[in-house]
Amino acid sequence: MKRLFYLSFILLSLFSCASKQQIPDKAFPLKVADIAPDRPMSSAMKRAFKHYEAPRLLDNELYTNFRYTELKGFDYNGGDGTISRRDPSKIIFENNQYYVWYTHRETPLPPQGKGNANDTVPSTDWDLAEIWYATSKDGFTWEEQGVAVPRPPKPQPGWRSVATADILKFDEKYYLYYQAFNAPSGTYDEDKDAYDICPVALSVADSPDGPWKPVNKVVIPFGKSDEWDWRVIHDPMPLVHDGKIYLYYKSGMDQRDANRKHWDCWGLAIADHPEGPFVKHPLSPVMNSGHETMLFPFREGVAAIVGTDGIEHNTIQYAEDWVNFEIASVAQLLPTAGGLYAPDAFTDSKNADGITWGLSHFINAGKNWKKMYTKLGRFDCDLSQSVNDPSMKRSNILMPNDLYFKYGLSKKQRERIENTNHQKLEN
Repeated sequence: MKRLFYLSFILLSLFSCASKQQIPDKAFPLKVADIAPDRPMSSAMKRAFKHYEAPRLLDNELYTNFRYTELKGFDYNGGDGTISRRDPSKIIFENNQYYVWYTHRETPLPPQGKGNANDTVPSTDWDLAEIWYATSKDGFTWEEQGVAVPRPPKPQPGWRSVATADILKFDEKYYLYYQAFNAPSGTYDEDKDAYDICPVALSVADSPDGPWKPVNKVVIPFGKSDEWDWRVIHDPMPLVHDGKIYLYYKSGMDQRDANRKHWDCWGLAIADHPEGPFVKHPLSPVMNSGHETMLFPFREGVAAIVGTDGIEHNTIQYAEDWVNFEIASVAQLLPTAGGLYAPDAFTDSKNADGITWGLSHFINAGKNWKKMYTKLGRFDCDLSQSVNDPSMKRSNILMPNDLYFKYGLSKKQRERIENTNHQKLEN
């Protein structure tokens, strides 16, 4: 009885507090233009007006649809899994053409798992890989130019594989940051109690066509053993802000396993020079979601495309101060491991225009895990101040019916449901 009394008292108090909330004199207006800024609103409507750039998606510069196009010019050996291209870098425009760098694997066999890997057989799709590059006049048809960063001799960082590169132009030099593996991907590291251990390495050139000279040192150090980025430093992505290098990277708390119990977050490290030393921002991690780093300067701040993984996946976020990100929109069909064409990536602009296209990768392109490979594709969008494409601002994108039914229940899930139904019928 006492419990019921206290519960009634709490509910009455809550109702009393709610009743003290200012109540508008009139119903909500039909036209957005007639809404007074100081009008009392529900929490949801306040959020629409105060949290987001605009209450309507059509007026939100940081909302977009993504449209995809197959690329021309790349050969995948008939899709047998022996050639793979993945994790494209940012795209830059130099020498009257576009450049992109990416992880390139060409092996006698497709990935065979860490237990079957050797000096010529890869464990994963990014094992035994090199950094290659390609050029294009239009962003749709590409000409592969070959290797940019090969695997260095043992025991230098990356002797097993170099992967997931990103590009920086600074003081008329070019820098490639990339993951450098010294063991087959998926190998367990006892010291760190983790898998996929690799530092961030760096190569430098006077031209985007190379030759590339390795710096031969770890650029972004691991955190201490009790810190969030102790285990891995992945997906380095450099931008220029206030004359400094702002390098965003991914790491993960807790352990990686089949149930994805780890928590992917993004950190930020800042340096005066591309070779460092880099100082990690004290508020790192600065992003709580996202499997790959995808960022671009926008206005005076930086925007992020947050794809898979995390409580804020499938969002586009913005940080005016380049550190404290807020959700700007929720989107669909976001690119995976996108390499963005961001013209202001290195200009240090205080009114950056944004992006309209880039490249993405598509995992298991052959739809056969025994012949696993990844291919590159193009995406287009409207995350730009100068472009106004209403057709890129739709919110009612309907997927084909077959796509939904492809994601049916597992055998174990069906058995659980059947057992529950059986128990109900017995009772």
